[in-house]
Amino acid sequence: MNARLREARRDDIEAMHRIRLSVRENRLISTAINEEDYVAAIEETGRGWVVELDARIVGFAIGNARTGSIWALFVDPNHEKRGYGRKLHDTMIGWLWSQGLDRLWLTTEPRTRAQRFYEVAGWAYAGSTDGGEHRYELRRSAADATAAQR
Repeated sequence: MNARLREARRDDIEAMHRIRLSVRENRLISTAINEEDYVAAIEETGRGWVVELDARIVGFAIGNARTGSIWALFVDPNHEKRGYGRKLHDTMIGWLWSQGLDRLWLTTEPRTRAQRFYEVAGWAYAGSTDGGEHRYELRRSAADATAAQR
């Protein structure tokens, strides 16, 4: 089985949303996110990537180049712990740095695997939101800036 990472397209939205709704943690509380939100996220305000395994999407990530936020990073629960999340993360972060951003941010529920994932990836805790989620930030280092210029 060969996994392939590629840029997300409109016709991937149904699969991305399926994954978003299937996760065990950081579940979507409001189902107010719709297809237009995904289109804007991957075509207007940022870019997205998917991991395909045998022509089936098993993970995706979307970064917002205007705000520096991580809009989404999810892996199908049946395909976790295979490095797909890290590959998506690193690709998205590299692209966001290449857009000239110096600081990125995200929110996640406390005491989750996602929180640990981001901490291991170098994200720093930056406080809690009014809703109780934890906010994390990542600042671009000199090494990131050099890599982004290549």
